[in-house]
Amino acid sequence: MAEVNTPTQKFVEISEIKDGIVYLKDGGIRRILIVSGINFDLKSDAEQNLILGSFQNFLNTIDYPTQLFIHSRKVNVDSYLDKMRERREQEENELLKIQIDEYINFIKTLVDQNAIISKTFFVVIPYEGIVNTPSFGVLSSLFGSQKSRDAEAQATLQSKLEQLEHRVIEVKEGLEQIGLHVSELNDEELTELFYNLYNPQLIEKKDLQIAKK
Repeated sequence: MAEVNTPTQKFVEISEIKDGIVYLKDGGIRRILIVSGINFDLKSDAEQNLILGSFQNFLNTIDYPTQLFIHSRKVNVDSYLDKMRERREQEENELLKIQIDEYINFIKTLVDQNAIISKTFFVVIPYEGIVNTPSFGVLSSLFGSQKSRDAEAQATLQSKLEQLEHRVIEVKEGLEQIGLHVSELNDEELTELFYNLYNPQLIEKKDLQIAKK
């Protein structure tokens, strides 16, 4: 991700998004999971107690900070209405054409008067670690070759990535035991998410999809 030298860029803590990893400017790394929801109110008392107990057990298994957040977004129905208009053009029955027109107008009026909001659930898994761990302190930085310092930095990064992946597996298994569908966001989905977060006034370009297992 190319760095842009603008005032807005100073408020963005992200340095780069690569291979599903969010790299922060302070050296921290993040993975973000998208999680399906549960209609808790439709569950029986026994099922609700089981879900709450499983979630409590999940929280007790993690010993590192984890962020859970809900992203509310206005649903863009333009593409859906375009498909309905295409369907109307293909329809030969005049009565059905009229009904499709009425349906399109109904949807447009409904959305204009009542914004349709979708809620998406995310889990942010962090790993901070140590950004620089020179083996010989000051002497290493003074007399060590650039190649050795680069190799050491790469080894440190690889260790952080492995620790983060271990946390991701742990969180995914814990959530799936509750009956939730969990998927890791890729680079495109992460970019889309942060675009929406930093531009809440704009209509979303598309919806993030949860991969079903």
